[in-house]
Amino acid sequence: MPKAPSPPPRATKPPKTKAPAKSCDCHFYIFGPPARYPLAAIRGYTPPPALVPQYRAMIDTLGIERMVIVHPSVYGTDNSCSLDAMAALGERCRMVAVIDSFVTDAQLKQMDAAGVRGARFNLISMGGPSRNALEAIARRVAPLGWHLQVYVEGKQLAELAPILEKLPVPVVVDHMGQIMTAWGPNNPSLRALRKLIDSGRGWVKLCGYRCSSAGPPYADVTPLARALIGSAAERCVWGSDWPHPNLNGAVPDDGTLLDLLSEWAPSDAIRHKILVENPAALYGFPA
Repeated sequence: MPKAPSPPPRATKPPKTKAPAKSCDCHFYIFGPPARYPLAAIRGYTPPPALVPQYRAMIDTLGIERMVIVHPSVYGTDNSCSLDAMAALGERCRMVAVIDSFVTDAQLKQMDAAGVRGARFNLISMGGPSRNALEAIARRVAPLGWHLQVYVEGKQLAELAPILEKLPVPVVVDHMGQIMTAWGPNNPSLRALRKLIDSGRGWVKLCGYRCSSAGPPYADVTPLARALIGSAAERCVWGSDWPHPNLNGAVPDDGTLLDLLSEWAPSDAIRHKILVENPAALYGFPA
């Protein structure tokens, strides 16, 4: 049985430091009206609607101008809701889809033209292809210039990173690799993730709370984030994870999450890389 609904989105506090021009939120979801976008029968959780106008209100508060919608596992490989949301948000939006071996070349080209720039593997929640399809799907999307985005349990990284490093496309690791801060700074998962980043093949999405062992205000995430930024600031991007689905405990405030980035990267130049330059390179936004 899917888990009970996650809390709905709430109003966002303005951040202390507004995002620079052309900043990008590289990870959010849209959950449309269930009557129009039915949820998959096999899924890990049941989200309430989280709609485009609500998301627009949040990013306007943060000062975010660009965005990347990530297709959620609760829809399986039916990308309709995310594609429609990307179309509604226009040229400033890109997308990461969920596909399987049944997708046709024509469908891939159609998604590419619409603004899809990657294919996601969620190896934690139910829905989508298994890890056995990594190489096959990487070969399918490589001619389009897409990347693979992977969401994995942190303890899988030591085994999985060498496989990811050999794929013919860049690999973006979700949520800082789900490496829990309680594991300490010298754990094998962090070493594996840093090696993947250092290879030049790996990217990482900085996310302010899912790796926290202490909970709000997530101060324990700072050493982990600084370690990853220190490995390769030019291959780090930031994502809000709005509307924070499938979460046990308090729903974080997105303004507070953006302010955490200022603690992780006090340099204006590094934050500009993470929020503006790196997303433009990875997702094909105008420079």
